[in-house]
Amino acid sequence: MEAGYYVKVGNQIRCELCPNRCVIEEGKTGVCGVRKHIKGKLVTESYGKVTALQVDPIEKKPLAYFHPGVQVFSIGSYGCNLKCPYCQNHPIAHGKPASTAYSPDEVVEAVQRRELNFLAFTYNEPLVGFEFVLDTAKLAKEAGITTIMVSNGYVEGEPLADLLPYIDAWNIDLKGFYPQTYQRLGGQVQPVLKTIEQVAAVAHVEITILLVPGINDDREELKSLFEWLGALDPSIPLHLNRYFPAWNYHEPPTSVDWMKAVAQDARHVCHRVNLGNIWEVKV
Repeated sequence: MEAGYYVKVGNQIRCELCPNRCVIEEGKTGVCGVRKHIKGKLVTESYGKVTALQVDPIEKKPLAYFHPGVQVFSIGSYGCNLKCPYCQNHPIAHGKPASTAYSPDEVVEAVQRRELNFLAFTYNEPLVGFEFVLDTAKLAKEAGITTIMVSNGYVEGEPLADLLPYIDAWNIDLKGFYPQTYQRLGGQVQPVLKTIEQVAAVAHVEITILLVPGINDDREELKSLFEWLGALDPSIPLHLNRYFPAWNYHEPPTSVDWMKAVAQDARHVCHRVNLGNIWEVKV
């Protein structure tokens, strides 16, 4: 299927879906591994390819303050526009695993068959498959289904504005606050902050930060992040999650005591702070 948000640059194509703005040669894909230049057009190869499908509690998104206790029909595809070495979903974020074909109508019908009212786009980075997400979210809203987006927020303002009317709640994975932190992961921080601002103005949003030793464990960086979020809206829920070794990153798991101290830093400016991935510890 032909993708949107691109322009021709000579014999190449520049994708304008996300801030990477990949300039793509014929037969090649962008960083995301999904959007491909074929015969002068940008094509989305992941349209309708579902690699993960599950019904789980809304708290696993995580969304702690949006319809708590409900079950959510969650789907994912493949591809991602960042390169986090500790990615827990790397087989689908950075590979092309087996998939099942679903049309947007079939996704909505699958939600309804299970007598559910909530649909989440999650697991990989959903926004790199923007066209399928938008088409499905539109149909879901028409059917009275509540929609959820779990995303890294690394998207340009125009496509985001086109999608916002069709997504009810967001969890955005904010990976740090300093430019150099995002540079290590192949991205930029400012576009993500702009996404959070745009989303917070019109929808429910919660923020997740996976606290990764050696990546985003600078207390001063985190304090600056918390101050920014508190100034935007201190009631935005903040999830501080514990890292465990995954994929190409093998530092030991995040210290629980250190996480508690970071949470106290956050609570000076943010009203709803949760620690995650610490099942045995009460905080």
